[in-house]
Amino acid sequence: MRKLIAATMVAATALLGAQAIAADFPYYPPVIDIPDVDYGVSGTFYLRGSAALNAMWTPEVFHPTATPRTFAIDGFGYGYSYGAGVGYETGTGLRFDVTVDRLANDNMQITVPAGTGLTAGVHKLQLRSTVALANAYYDFGFGDGGYGAAGGAFGYVGGGAGVAFNDFITEGPTGSPADTRAQNTSFAGAGMVGVGYDFGQVVADVGYRALYIANLENKVATAPYSLTNNWVHEVRGTLRYRFN
Repeated sequence: MRKLIAATMVAATALLGAQAIAADFPYYPPVIDIPDVDYGVSGTFYLRGSAALNAMWTPEVFHPTATPRTFAIDGFGYGYSYGAGVGYETGTGLRFDVTVDRLANDNMQITVPAGTGLTAGVHKLQLRSTVALANAYYDFGFGDGGYGAAGGAFGYVGGGAGVAFNDFITEGPTGSPADTRAQNTSFAGAGMVGVGYDFGQVVADVGYRALYIANLENKVATAPYSLTNNWVHEVRGTLRYRFN
C-alpha cells in the first residue's frame, strides 16, 4: 500500500513539473509565407514629346527641262522638328508607339551654271513636312539595371515606317521665276539609336534619328524640281510619361 501511494505521488509531482516548465515557453503559431500573385501584367501606356535639330541632304535634284537634268546638292539644309506620340511598353524591353512630327528644313541648295536653261546662280530648297510613323524599339540596360523599364540608365535601338506629307518650297536667284510651293505625299522611314535614364514615371532620352523621305516633288511648271532618297539627320531629345 505504501508503495502504491508513493508511486502515485511521484507521478503527480512529475505531471505538475512538466506543466510548469511548459508554461515558461510562449507559443508562437507557424508563419506561412504566401507569395504575391503574378497576374502576368507588366506593361504600361505612355505619352511622349520630342524636339530635335536636323540637317538634310540628298544626292541630287532633278529638273525635267534643264540641260543637264540633274544638279548635285552642294549645300546641306538645316532646321528643327518637334512632335508627340502615344505608346505601350511590354515590360520586356520592347515598346511600340505612334508619333507625329512637324519638320522644318531650310537652305539646302544647288548652284546652277549658265547655259542650262535655268537662271544661273544658287537655288535654295526648303521643306515643311508632317511625318507620321509607327515605331518599335528595344531598351537594354547597363550593368545590373536590366532593360530600361527596370529603372536607371539604358540604351535603345529602334525603327519606324509611315508617311510624310510634304510642303516643298523653291527659291531661285534674282531674275528667276517666282518662288514656288507645292505639296506631295511620300513614304517615310526611320532608324533610331540613343541612351536615356528611367526615373520611374518619367523617362528621358537623347539620341540620333535618321529619317528617310522617299520623294519630294514640286510640279509647278516654272520650277518642277524633284528629289529622291532624302535623308534628314536629327539629334533628338524625348520625354515619356508613363500611366502606371
